[in-house]
Amino acid sequence: MISTKNNSKTKPQKPLKVKGLKRLLKLTLPHMKKIILAAICVLLVNAAELLKPYILKVVIDDFLVAKHHQHGLYSITSMGILYFVIVALGGFFAISEANLINTAAQLIMKNLRSNVFKTIQLLPLSYIDKTSSGRLITRATNDVEAVSEMYTDVIISLFQDIFLLIGIIYAMLALNIKLSLISLSVVPIMFLVIFLLKTKIKKNFAIMKTLIGKINGFMAENISGMKLVQIFRGEKEKKEEFTKLNNEYFDATLFQVWLNSFLKPASTVFQNLAIALILWYGMGKIQNHTLQIGVLYAFTSYIRQFFDPISDLADNYTTIQSALVSADRIFELLDQKDILEKLDFGTPMKHMEGKIEFKNVWFSYNDKDWILKNLNFTLNKGQTAAFVGETGAGKTTIISLISGFYKIQKGEILIDGININDIKLEDLRRNVAVVLQDVFLFSGDIENNITLNDSIDKVSIKRALESSYSSNFIDKMPGKIHEPVMERGITFSAGQRQLLSFARALAHNPSIFVLDEATANIDTHTEKLIQKAIENVTKEKTTLVIAHRLSTIRNANKIIVLKHGEIIEMGNHAELMKKDGYYRQLVLESTHTC
Repeated sequence: MISTKNNSKTKPQKPLKVKGLKRLLKLTLPHMKKIILAAICVLLVNAAELLKPYILKVVIDDFLVAKHHQHGLYSITSMGILYFVIVALGGFFAISEANLINTAAQLIMKNLRSNVFKTIQLLPLSYIDKTSSGRLITRATNDVEAVSEMYTDVIISLFQDIFLLIGIIYAMLALNIKLSLISLSVVPIMFLVIFLLKTKIKKNFAIMKTLIGKINGFMAENISGMKLVQIFRGEKEKKEEFTKLNNEYFDATLFQVWLNSFLKPASTVFQNLAIALILWYGMGKIQNHTLQIGVLYAFTSYIRQFFDPISDLADNYTTIQSALVSADRIFELLDQKDILEKLDFGTPMKHMEGKIEFKNVWFSYNDKDWILKNLNFTLNKGQTAAFVGETGAGKTTIISLISGFYKIQKGEILIDGININDIKLEDLRRNVAVVLQDVFLFSGDIENNITLNDSIDKVSIKRALESSYSSNFIDKMPGKIHEPVMERGITFSAGQRQLLSFARALAHNPSIFVLDEATANIDTHTEKLIQKAIENVTKEKTTLVIAHRLSTIRNANKIIVLKHGEIIEMGNHAELMKKDGYYRQLVLESTHTC
């Protein structure tokens, strides 16, 4: 028995927000040159900001009040020129800093967005089945954008504000210690207000992120199924569902606005309170000639400068909280490394003969409800097998297993004598082509939808189009093979989409060819074209067919009849008709239906 005592000694994990912030900062390492230059620009901008009140202090106390003799650089004119030069240099360095940090931030976001998309591509279907598309879309869009705002609007701003505050405090203390202490006396109260609000702000941001993910998923689902909604007049019900989600998000956003509304006004109140205190204290000192007017003026300027970054910190706090929540969600996705598909891992098999063996295969999607139970069958190279059975019998699941989308719990699946789990996944899928009932076409053109990658030459594409009889309708189109394809191929008929899907599978020259109810939704003419193409292909390929139309599988070498995930009959058409079993019953029922 393995002892569990060591579990109690496990080191406690760091809070997510600290871990998330460290990981965000780690992303900046490849761009440190730009960030350091931006930081230097920030320091120069801060120096300019600190010098401006001091120059005005010198002008007021030395030339307007004391009326000292002006000579050379020590004059109002020289001070005016110096003031202008400092303002101009401050503006130049501010522009440089903005360009440097935004360039670095956009490069970081480009890489982060790319990593998110790459991770989504490698997620196994078992994960995607349990995760709404809206959540994944939100990670790649809204969450990345929230993090981007932190890099572009906060990081350098935070650096600038902190060093500006340090510089202002130093300048104030150098001018007058008592005035400095009076000015800063209100700061602890202000930070207490921010601290009390921060927990609610972060918690509400998490709620907002969850709701926007649901809204994105709802929108994506309804746009895809809009035709169905309109056919069954479900607009009202869907509108009500969306309104409920929208109202929840509105309430959460409104609460966030209400929380944020306290931060900036609080800064303004405390700023004016500090100015009022030093004016009350300073005016008495001026009357006693123990304080110069220029010093008091410089202090009021420094206080405004001091509370501006404080106000910025209050504004940026909400941005930081939003970014940290988004970062946690992004890193939660990026941390799914253990379950990501490893396309390059395993035994290389550039070309497969196509022999398939199922040995005592058991499979469940949730590790308890068995979809397939103790399946045993063998298909030799070039044979065609048809899977027959009622909905839910496990036909499509078999196709998913052969494509390597799921792993079985018991038994083994062998291809050319090698366990499918040991085969390099990229090679497995290169050798298995699937034609689905529900054809998916990407926006672009016909050629891009046939190839899906750059490794297929023009000759192979042309041969695939001809073998699938797709060229019959493509040649009549204005753009031929470069004819535009709209989203999901909506401008093509169901039969045309199916022929293009068939051409796509042929162009990849697979060793194992799969037809998953590929003729279920097409007209009789298109079905005949596909049947001719299948006859040409199946002579050399191991072919698996799932079909509702039993007339299309009569010539299969092996017909495997499934019921409740088990094989109840197996043989060719003639053998199964002689048995007078379940298959014969299905054939007779389909004949009577026709």
